Amino acid sequence: MRKIINLSVIALILCFTACPEPQTPEFSYSLLDNGTYAISAGNVMTGDVIIPETYDGKPVTAIFESGFRSTAITSITIPNSVTSIGDSSFYNCPALTGVTIGSSVTSIGSGAFIYCTNLTSITIPDSVTSIGSAAFMYCTSLTSITIGSSVTSIGSGAFSGCTSLTSITIPNNVTSIGYGVFYGCTSLTSITIPNSVTSIGYDVFSGCTSLTSITVGANNPNYSSQSGILFNKNKTSVLAWPAASGSITIPASVTSIGDSAFYWCTSITSIIIPNSVISIDDYAFANCTSLTSVIFQGTISSTNFSSSYPFPGDLRAKYLAGGIGIYTRSSGSNTWTKQ
Repeated sequence: MRKIINLSVIALILCFTACPEPQTPEFSYSLLDNGTYAISAGNVMTGDVIIPETYDGKPVTAIFESGFRSTAITSITIPNSVTSIGDSSFYNCPALTGVTIGSSVTSIGSGAFIYCTNLTSITIPDSVTSIGSAAFMYCTSLTSITIGSSVTSIGSGAFSGCTSLTSITIPNNVTSIGYGVFYGCTSLTSITIPNSVTSIGYDVFSGCTSLTSITVGANNPNYSSQSGILFNKNKTSVLAWPAASGSITIPASVTSIGDSAFYWCTSITSIIIPNSVISIDDYAFANCTSLTSVIFQGTISSTNFSSSYPFPGDLRAKYLAGGIGIYTRSSGSNTWTKQ
């Protein structure tokens, strides 16, 4: 009599005796010189992630450089044991929507959350003293940022390209704002710079096409504001002009127009350069795409008139050849003509 062999039962028996157990995704750890651990993703590539406070009896104090880069994690909880978030730790994590930062983190590294395009809000705790360059660059869904009261420096391009960011409060301990910090924040409408800030880089507000007002604390030692425009302390140099601030009248106190002062002011159609102005710096009116009329009322020497794209087209060359007067161009043309 032929016996019927149940292959599925045999396979099940063999699996119980020989098949490996399912593996639980595990983090990767690196022992640091101070006897604590830095953590990285290992094979934890998706889902909501909670960083453990300890590993092998020692505290986890750092998120390793590029530790969770290009993963599909959806949220991250960083415990109080962690003191630093390394460079590019969460670079290109487009699924990341929530971040909880523990109260012991003191530094957020360069490019830490760059291209986290679904991150909508972030709270930086009071323990943090520095925000690295490009830390939140191109977080295009980020609408609000709360910066802790201990932050003293905001690195270059830290929030550049955060196109949904509408407002931000800079705490009164910040002393330096790196170049291009808010470059291309097209939804940012206003900003207040506190008295503590003593250094502001160039291109900080370039491409902020909705910006209508920059306000500086009355007791700031290096900077001032008037009608929403950023000046040096004694208002002799224009440093940044809000792109959406309307018609432009440069005060007679101004002697210089700083680097990128009107960069990306795409709504400007005409401007008068008063005879008090004796220097125009790099990229001062670059990408002022609607600018079709410029009146020069005074003399600017070639050495004080930057050759690094101060105006669209050939206006610098035409002015140096033609001097005081009215210069116009057709919309979109690179050729200027003296009237």
